[in-house]
Amino acid sequence: MTLDKRLGQRFLPYGANYLAWSDMAELKEVIDHQVLFRYQTETESMASRLERQVSGRLGAAHALAVHNCTEALRLALISTRPSIGDPVYIPAVTFVAVAGAVLSCGLIPVLVDADDSLSLDRTLLPSDARRVVVAHMEGAVAALPEGVPYLIEDCAQSLGARFADGRSVGTAGYAGTFSFHHNKVLTSGEGGLVVTDDDEAWSTMRRYHDHGSARVPGHYPTWNQDAHYGENFVTSEQVAAVQCQQFRHLDELLAGLERMYTVAMTELPNRPDLEVRPRTKGDVKVSLRLCWESRELRDAAVAALTAEGIANWTLGKYLLPEHPVLTGRRSLYADGFPWNHAPEGPLALSRDGFARTRDLLDRTLCVPLSPELPEPEQVLAAKAVRRVLEAV
Repeated sequence: MTLDKRLGQRFLPYGANYLAWSDMAELKEVIDHQVLFRYQTETESMASRLERQVSGRLGAAHALAVHNCTEALRLALISTRPSIGDPVYIPAVTFVAVAGAVLSCGLIPVLVDADDSLSLDRTLLPSDARRVVVAHMEGAVAALPEGVPYLIEDCAQSLGARFADGRSVGTAGYAGTFSFHHNKVLTSGEGGLVVTDDDEAWSTMRRYHDHGSARVPGHYPTWNQDAHYGENFVTSEQVAAVQCQQFRHLDELLAGLERMYTVAMTELPNRPDLEVRPRTKGDVKVSLRLCWESRELRDAAVAALTAEGIANWTLGKYLLPEHPVLTGRRSLYADGFPWNHAPEGPLALSRDGFARTRDLLDRTLCVPLSPELPEPEQVLAAKAVRRVLEAV
């Protein structure tokens, strides 16, 4: 029997392990109310309750719940009122959804190489950059550039993380976006949030996310006389209910991650060919990030951990300079939109053609931590990881 079966672990152990029928008071409330559309009720909707709780927890003036984080990114970008073909500087190391959100808004992604922490290297940005997306990857708090009017924080993998000054990630720039996908810190299967302190941005996003009108709860459908076109990104009451349940466990989950991270760090083998990539106090400790001396050692560690049933993953999938959407300028439009509005030449900022970043990713391995386990089982899990790594 493999380790994950013996300890009751799942491959993606975060918020999903806190889901329980006995803890679904909000979902029961929604079902008993028999209204699953947020604007159909005159009382406070579950989605509005979620947004109020999120705003209070994160310290943001406004929050808006949507179907997923990609929609949240799109809303943040659209609310800046861009022109077709405007550049958006995005990390070279992040999920392709960031590039997809930029392109679907008719904008052009410009890849910015990573620094040693694998976050966007802000020193490479031009002084006139207006739209920049910074991703807080793997729970790690990224350094933010200064002087960017539309700085969007992609916090899909870092809900609960904080900057050194105590602010929550997602609240330091123009807008912040969050994900409730299954493998994120908290989950409702899918789901997203966008937060902002900008009143005008929030008003624009709220209208756009529901066909261009600001709905009056209990009076659906009504239209504003100044309505513009929009799309349907409105979340449902049952999804918001699951997210409310998940938020009640956020502090417990974060504490469990901190506890297991401390345990795991004391159990890691002392090998000259293995470096643990550092985490700061404010990071969400979703995983150990291990950097090996060579890709061959990394691959051997992957094989050994997998054979023992210990969850792990690599980060090569996040290297956007090698993604076909970017390399081939792929589009479903006959005229190649929006790439037909892009300038000629490479849309990338890197000192070495991403060679250093590619090498870092080739040697990096992540082992997720399990916050839901009691401390004795966390110790057992950490010792099992150590035994495997010592034998590589």
